[in-house]
Parts: sequence; structure tokens; C-alpha cells
Amino acid sequence: MLIVTGAPMKRPALYSRSASAQPAVSPVPAEVTPSRWRMSALRKRLADKQLHLLWSVVGLLALLLTASLVYRTQGERKLTQEDINAAVLKTLETTQLPSAAAKAYDLISPSVVRVVGYVKDKNGESSERSVGTGVVIVDKGIILTNLHVVQGAETIQITFADGLTTTASITGAQPENDLAVLQAHKIPDDMIAATMRSTADLRPGDQVMAVGYPFGIGPSASSGIVSGLKRTFRSPEGQQEMRNLIQFDAAANPGNSGGPLVTMDGEVVGIVTAIYNPNQQRTFVGIGFAVPIENAASAVGMPPF
Repeated sequence: MLIVTGAPMKRPALYSRSASAQPAVSPVPAEVTPSRWRMSALRKRLADKQLHLLWSVVGLLALLLTASLVYRTQGERKLTQEDINAAVLKTLETTQLPSAAAKAYDLISPSVVRVVGYVKDKNGESSERSVGTGVVIVDKGIILTNLHVVQGAETIQITFADGLTTTASITGAQPENDLAVLQAHKIPDDMIAATMRSTADLRPGDQVMAVGYPFGIGPSASSGIVSGLKRTFRSPEGQQEMRNLIQFDAAANPGNSGGPLVTMDGEVVGIVTAIYNPNQQRTFVGIGFAVPIENAASAVGMPPF
């Protein structure tokens, strides 16, 4: 079942190239040309945190060496290498580092948006037609989401990670992959685009995370693994069949549609598009599907990896 209800100079989309990545999709004529791959500002801040921990350890070592000199001067016991090793181990044991999933969430969350489609009711009032998720892939406000999240909506509303709410327009679509491209009408000053990564070396068993707004609650994160590749999914109504999908077991529910499927490096490898519902309850039973990011990027007219 498809999950329905589902100024400074700007940087273009960011790509991460894996060692075994191979071109997967022919480019579509584009308005956007990505520059060289580079680290996002958020990734740099995370690296700074880790560097801060390293300097803390270095500072402790310097303190211990200073104490050793003092003890030596006063004729006390000389500080040994074992003392230094024990102090370093103690520091590492008592300093809690974030999990891989937490680091991935920190990296992707500034690029995840809430997408709501509105229609006019019989009284002329706007009412929610659908709730889903999107991910910013170019920091001038270009967003990828699922077509079924926004199709038929008279107004599309976007809420960014910092709380900024604005409207958006559909600027492109790829119906065969249930993808839509949105352009936000306003964007935050510090907009951060997600980094996209080739799926060429993605393997069953690789850890992934789905981030989005299940049932409108979020942003919410769920982690799991890649369960399979090159899967085929047919909608319950039989109206659409999608191929070459990533199967995953990170929990996804109505509202996750259009959200990113990311690696533990916080890099987008797919766009969540459907869940398998043999019981027709529209809840997650352990099988989700995502469109590979190569297909998704081609919807925007970006070249493959």
C-alpha cells in the first residue's frame, strides 16, 4: 500500500561517491548542475565534536606529563606509561559517544521537511488531504517527495527543521517512481541540503535509517537494515508497479512517504515510498520500499554518480 497521509551564496546538491560506485541512471536535461562533492556544514560540526573529544584526551595527557615532572622534581614516584594508559582508558570509558544512528540523525534532520497537501472543502475551507515527508537536496529549496503525497493538492505547505513554514510548487514529477520535485517559496537562511550517496555498493544487511513524519508525528527516526535490492512492488489496487526498489525493515508508516532512507553516515540512498500491507491495516509489518536515490536525482535532472 502506498503510504498516503502519508543573502549568502547557495550550494548545489551534495554527492558522496563510494569506491565501487558506477553510473546507474542516464542524466535528464537539468537546470541544476552539482559542484564538487564536499562535506556539509553539519558534518563539519559533528567532526568538530569528535575533534573536541580528542583534544580533551590530549589535554589530559599534557596534565599528566606536567604532574610527572613535578613529582620527579620533588623526588616522588615517576609517572609511568601504565599510569598514562590507565588515565586515557578511564577518560574514554566515562565519555559517552553518540551511537551511529544518533550521528546519522544529526546529519540528516536539518534537511528533512514536513509536507502537507490541502484541498478546499464544500464550504471553501482548507483541509488536510495528505501528510508526508520531503528531503531538501539542493539548498535553494529544491525538495524531493512522493508524488502521491502532493498529487491533487490545491496548496502544498512545507515546514522546515527550524520551524519555518511556507508554501511550495510542484516543478517536476516522475510518476513511474512516484516522485515529485518541489520548490519552496521561502527557505531558512542556513538551509542545509542532504548529501546523496550512490547505491552501487549497498548490500543486504547494511544499516539504514528512515526519517520522516509517521502519522504526522516528527521528525521521527527508525533504524534497521537493507533487507533486499531490486525489488518489485505493485500497489494494492494494481494501478502501479515499481521496480528496482530497496527493501528495508526500518519502521515506516503513513506519513513517512517521501522521506529519506539514509546510511549511518547520514547520506541519502533512497526515498521511502511504500510499505507492504497484506492485512490492509495500513501499518508497518516489517517490509518497506524506497526508490534508489539515482532514480530520485534523475527526477530533478541531476547526473548519476
